[in-house]
Amino acid sequence: MNFVDEAEIVVHSGNGGDGCTSFRREKYVPRGGPNGGDGGNGGDVIIEGNENLSTLLDFKYKKSYIAENGKNGQGKKKSGRDGESIIIKVPLGTAVYWNDALLYDFVKSERAVVTKGGRGGRGNAHFATPTNRAPVKFEKGTRGEEKNLRLVLKLIADVGIVGYPNAGKSTLLSRISDASPKVAEYPFTTLTPNLGIVKLDFKKFVVADIPGVIDGAHRGRGLGLTFLRHIERTKLLLFLIDISRKNPKGDYNSLRNELNLYNPKLLKKPRLVVFNKIDLLSRGFRFRLDEELQTFYISAFKGEGVRELVNRLALEI
Repeated sequence: MNFVDEAEIVVHSGNGGDGCTSFRREKYVPRGGPNGGDGGNGGDVIIEGNENLSTLLDFKYKKSYIAENGKNGQGKKKSGRDGESIIIKVPLGTAVYWNDALLYDFVKSERAVVTKGGRGGRGNAHFATPTNRAPVKFEKGTRGEEKNLRLVLKLIADVGIVGYPNAGKSTLLSRISDASPKVAEYPFTTLTPNLGIVKLDFKKFVVADIPGVIDGAHRGRGLGLTFLRHIERTKLLLFLIDISRKNPKGDYNSLRNELNLYNPKLLKKPRLVVFNKIDLLSRGFRFRLDEELQTFYISAFKGEGVRELVNRLALEI
């Protein structure tokens, strides 16, 4: 399945139906008396957060959404039918922007009207007066609203795994969850975020594998800004460091700095530091970080230390 996390669409609610000019045929009543009905209201455009969706792919192919117009009024004071509203379903975590202003943020299953349908016009029966018993006046329905919307998906996960390319993020995710991300011995094998559900006897939580962050990502370098935003909704950050590289401690500091340059609030989230690939080094090799953080040493490939890490994650979130 293709992963699409940003889209632009045009939504238009339905126009209101026109009121009707009509007269009934009744003896001794001037021109039979007015009995024109009202027009129906136009349909609304509604957006719904849906937990069964995970991408904005549908909006890549369909860009325009138009609700039904209200029907015109008729004689005998028959009102026109209201136009049917349309419901647009989006994944949870979708933010809806109009003119760069945030309209709605769907973090749970709920609905919101983004454009209201036009009001139906009144028929001539509403305009009769003692001095004008046979009015021909009626109202036209008002036009529905139209908006150009931008949809931005930010994944909702309990844990976000961040690290340099080829640090073992996909391997770890496949080891601890039901996810099956692509794993290979070259950088940037993960080109889209992957979600996995970790199931324990006493708890279940969602982990997101965020595509590799590199130096300059906050300026859009590499995959950069395309996927950094998916870290924003996570409850806890897991920094995954390849301990077999020349300067693992420096890698952690660089990653921390990159996230801080993108959004300083990210570093206020709880976080764990995990040094991976300990199977490639001598046993007992350890680092001390400048920060007092919970640190784990694992081999995601062989599974060493992974159970202890998962149990700790479950306690932290």
